[in-house]
Amino acid sequence: MKRFIAGCNEEGARLSRFVEKVATGLPVSLMYRSFRSRRIKVNGKRAAPDTRLKTGDVIELYLNDEFFASATGPARPARRPPKVTVVYEDEAIAVLYKPAHLLCHSDKTGDASLVEGFCAYLVQKGEYCPEDRQGFAPALCNRLDRGTEGLVIAAKTYPALRDMNEAIRQGLVHKEYLAITCGVPPKGRHTAFLRHDAKANRVTVRADAASGYKKIVTEVAVLKTAGPFALCRIGLITGRTHQIRAHLAFLGAPVLGDVKYGNRRLNERTGCKTQALCAQKLCFGSLPETGSLCSLAGREVLLQKPAILAQFGALAAGAAGRG
Repeated sequence: MKRFIAGCNEEGARLSRFVEKVATGLPVSLMYRSFRSRRIKVNGKRAAPDTRLKTGDVIELYLNDEFFASATGPARPARRPPKVTVVYEDEAIAVLYKPAHLLCHSDKTGDASLVEGFCAYLVQKGEYCPEDRQGFAPALCNRLDRGTEGLVIAAKTYPALRDMNEAIRQGLVHKEYLAITCGVPPKGRHTAFLRHDAKANRVTVRADAASGYKKIVTEVAVLKTAGPFALCRIGLITGRTHQIRAHLAFLGAPVLGDVKYGNRRLNERTGCKTQALCAQKLCFGSLPETGSLCSLAGREVLLQKPAILAQFGALAAGAAGRG
């Protein structure tokens, strides 16, 4: 039997998630069978998988030792985490800068990721101990495509992750992007409908509603133009997969460097192989005045001098030279 005591980072966490974290070798089917056979208890009583933990709860797991990770087992070779740039930070939340080409989370390529860099940063500050298998692992609240630069919200605690995810779901976090487009898109607020093919990792956009399509709303402001290119500010009213890239392409002005929805001729002419897209600004609305997000209520976080501005400056200079 293994006994754990829920800390502040487990406050409100689902019991089944906690069990999955501490008993990493336990098959899911066996975990639910253990719930039914009363081998998983909270405060000495039978507990259901959806039980929400409270600080100080005693969790007892009557499971074989083989299902728990061994602290003395062979360590996997450490991968050097990337250095992170912190744009904003408080006790619960950090806003990080992700450069283009850096993954938010690790994938099958084995490349380093932003979340690994964030964990290493907190280890260096003494705010996170990865050897604490019971503790909460710092996590990202949103993500950007590998080719997109910009701001990513990261949580240091479970309550912060839970509350920020809920704030995002409620539309209390407004995101603004900069994009370089091939052609000048129409200004204003645009509505369309998008369908995501998860297997192909590609979306299609149409003007009217249809089965399987979800409504998307995108705001477009044109800031500058240079030859066939435009620097635009994009506001996300909805947040669907590939929304900005696919919607701008649907409007006739795809994002420069976008190999999936873009203008192949201009991509090849400029040598741009990564979408010219940057998550530059986060605006936090009427968040609770108490709790994990209180420091962010009404705050704006802006990325100063993103790389995309220098990229547009080089395109403008090239267009002027050809003129």
